[in-house]
Amino acid sequence: MREEIKYKPVSIRDILTELQTITTLMIDLAYSAVLFNDRELAEDVIEMAEKVDDLKTRLLMNSALAVRNVEDAETMVGVMQIGAVAYRISDAAADIARTVLLGLVPDPRLLEALTRTKKRLVRTKILPNSILAGKALGKFKLETNIGVNVMVIRRDRELVTNPGPKVLLAEGDVLIARGSDVGVAELDKLARGELKAVPRPKLGKKEGT
Repeated sequence: MREEIKYKPVSIRDILTELQTITTLMIDLAYSAVLFNDRELAEDVIEMAEKVDDLKTRLLMNSALAVRNVEDAETMVGVMQIGAVAYRISDAAADIARTVLLGLVPDPRLLEALTRTKKRLVRTKILPNSILAGKALGKFKLETNIGVNVMVIRRDRELVTNPGPKVLLAEGDVLIARGSDVGVAELDKLARGELKAVPRPKLGKKEGT
């Protein structure tokens, strides 16, 4: 049973920003779950849909308290419409993810289209012997060095979206990141402890040389 959501004063702008971030990520994760037939990614999408539900409730609470006159009410109509769109996107992404959990086979043409994307996602867990454990995310400059952007950290039941450079990584954290095939493979090895240092960018070399 989900806990009752209690009022917490939060900026409406911050809620809308988080809704946009999460729903955009959900679409990426849902299609990646289909492409790689990854049940764990699909389950992450379903969990994010629950977080969107919570954010929608918080948006309603804070918007209701912000209305003091007709002008405020007119402004809040636009806010509610944005929230409703985010909710529909979340619902659609969750439906896509459920196809993986139900074991449905996607159309081969869809898989072919998805494989043409230049970036891919990886979901990897930080093991005890990883150099990532106990260090701040920003220390590794992953985007600069290996071209990978960590979008989500899953810690037990908590999902941290768009983690900042000061976020401390810990053993057992699950990272969801986007990057090139090489980059995400390197991140996976770093998390598993198979790489003991972050590879440096190969400057002055063209791809395939």
